[in-house]
Amino acid sequence: MLVASLLTLGSPDQLTGGYLYHRRLAELAPRHGARLDLVPLPALPFPLPAAAAGRVLRRVAGSDVVVVDSIAAAFLAPWRVGPPLVGSLHQPPGGIDHGPARRRVQAALDRAVYRRCALLVLASETLADGLPAVPTQVVPPGRDVAPAPGGPPEDLRRGRRVALLCVGNWVERKGTLDLLEALALLPPDAATLHLVGRTDVDPRYAARVERRIARGDLAGRVVVHGPVARERVAQLYRSADVFVLPSYREPYGTVYGEAMAAGLPVVGWRAGNLPNLARDGREGLIVEPGDRAALAAALGRLAGDPELRRRLGRAAAERAAALPTWDETTARFVELLAAVRDTG
Repeated sequence: MLVASLLTLGSPDQLTGGYLYHRRLAELAPRHGARLDLVPLPALPFPLPAAAAGRVLRRVAGSDVVVVDSIAAAFLAPWRVGPPLVGSLHQPPGGIDHGPARRRVQAALDRAVYRRCALLVLASETLADGLPAVPTQVVPPGRDVAPAPGGPPEDLRRGRRVALLCVGNWVERKGTLDLLEALALLPPDAATLHLVGRTDVDPRYAARVERRIARGDLAGRVVVHGPVARERVAQLYRSADVFVLPSYREPYGTVYGEAMAAGLPVVGWRAGNLPNLARDGREGLIVEPGDRAALAAALGRLAGDPELRRRLGRAAAERAAALPTWDETTARFVELLAAVRDTG
């Protein structure tokens, strides 16, 4: 059996894309003759986790392969890893949610670690730029979510024409405020918006989101669910009419693929990886980044045209069927790690 350790930052149980990716791999790895242990570095302010990395690396010295999550890569820069090292990239060097000074420092540290890797596994082709001359392979996330509970779909519309679902933490790059402003441009009876995701990642931004929801023009039109289990997310996909996430930077966008697999048309900015997953007018409606009026118009079209929703939703499900399942993703990931072990 292949024994691999995956180094990440903080609790592996977090609900963001990279953590979910690795947790699904760890769950399914035994089916493919492997064990993938998730080993966290302490979630301390930058760059303090580097001080603990030496102790953590001693714990994984007996692994066949050590995988480092891109969120933790910089903290290995002062240390040498005994087993062959593989990078698992869900963000570009330097990250995507930090200020300019930290991004510059972290990018240099990330690249220093990636140069020592035998292989870099990328969640999407959009992450290929700016990397050292190291072999890379793209292994996208799976499209399937946990089975939804039985019974009929929920009534998420709350008396309006459509139910909109957005799955994303409240951080600026996810465009939560843009979405709320676009919703406010629609007639009050057009849509009920359901927001799923952590609200505590960026307290200042979250406070702005909460103030905007509290204004009278959005009264009763927004339902805040917070972070929920993936079974609950699956139930919301099944019950919603439209998926919308106006994210400005999305290295892959697992939730877009999940929503498409559930037969939902997707709406968002022409940014990040979304244009590679869905085409405007085919599987969803894609508008220029920052154009809140265009975002509102797209949502309004879908709210007023059930046949358009059905057509785009069918096409989304068909396109999603070509994306890998989590079992297929895990099989490919394990295959790559085994090749590194066998050649290392």
